[in-house]
Amino acid sequence: MAIAKAERLMNLALCLLGTRRPLSKAELRASIEAYIEAAAAAAAAAASGASAAPAAGESANDDAFNRMFERDKDDLRELGLIIETVEGLDGEIGYLARRDSNRLPAITLDVEEAAALGLAAKVWQQARLAGAASGALQKLRAAGMPLAEDPSDGLSALETRIPAHEAAFEPLMLAARDRRPVVFDYRKANAARPEQRRVEPWALECWRGHWYLAGWDRDRQAERVFRLSRITGKVRSRALAFTAPVPDHVTVRTTVEKWAGEKATGTARIKVRAGHGYPLRARALATHELGDGWDELEIPYGHGLDAWLVEFGPDVIVLEPAELRADVIDRLRAVAKG
Repeated sequence: MAIAKAERLMNLALCLLGTRRPLSKAELRASIEAYIEAAAAAAAAAASGASAAPAAGESANDDAFNRMFERDKDDLRELGLIIETVEGLDGEIGYLARRDSNRLPAITLDVEEAAALGLAAKVWQQARLAGAASGALQKLRAAGMPLAEDPSDGLSALETRIPAHEAAFEPLMLAARDRRPVVFDYRKANAARPEQRRVEPWALECWRGHWYLAGWDRDRQAERVFRLSRITGKVRSRALAFTAPVPDHVTVRTTVEKWAGEKATGTARIKVRAGHGYPLRARALATHELGDGWDELEIPYGHGLDAWLVEFGPDVIVLEPAELRADVIDRLRAVAKG
């Protein structure tokens, strides 16, 4: 029903914008397919009723169309379309929407703003923002806004993108926007089974190819950061108010860096299988070839590095320090039991 109404409103708006003279209700009724189908359905229903007289059926059809048309006209006006009502010489009422009255004002953006919009449209490739970004960009182009795009951009081998493959991304984004608490099952890196978390979502941020949610954990009464790929099952939103104030600036990346070993306190030695572990190689302070398809890396060591190393599975072996090796083994055992 929502799609049918949207199509009907779109067709009505196009008719009113495309005409050079006012169109009467009868003309609009005969021009828009949704009105024709509604009249045919009403006529069939009236014909199937044994006690319904033809004149009464026609009157009911007219009344139903008039109510539908008035609702559609009011909806278009609420959406911002300026519809004029004109009385003809014969006293018949007509309607039209003049293009000059409904044209958007000139849009002016500086070079930095235009570049930011062009980049944003390319960044979002998944989720609900993809259609919104590309649609907004098309409207700005139609308004004559130059985006100063590189003509060779289509041939570029590299393109900025923010993937959002996790099913939890969209419901969390909407919940954070609408300030609605959520409930989901979350499996920590060192846990065999997920546990339920009740969170007031604040912000989403992408770091090293992974999405993270920052928010207020109601059960722990503290700020927490959750990696979306570890959320299992559906995200359920709740029609409740937030219990904790939302900070003006949410430092998702800083928190994730702290827990992912970015704040190094020492150096770790690890073995990495040749041709694997490129993110680790990018952070390596030194690299040594060991032969037999393995390399030795010296990388910064900080809190949470064990959780990151576990993600590389059998392609990474920790040599030292001993406590890091033990933590990685414990995490792998927990995953194996799960």
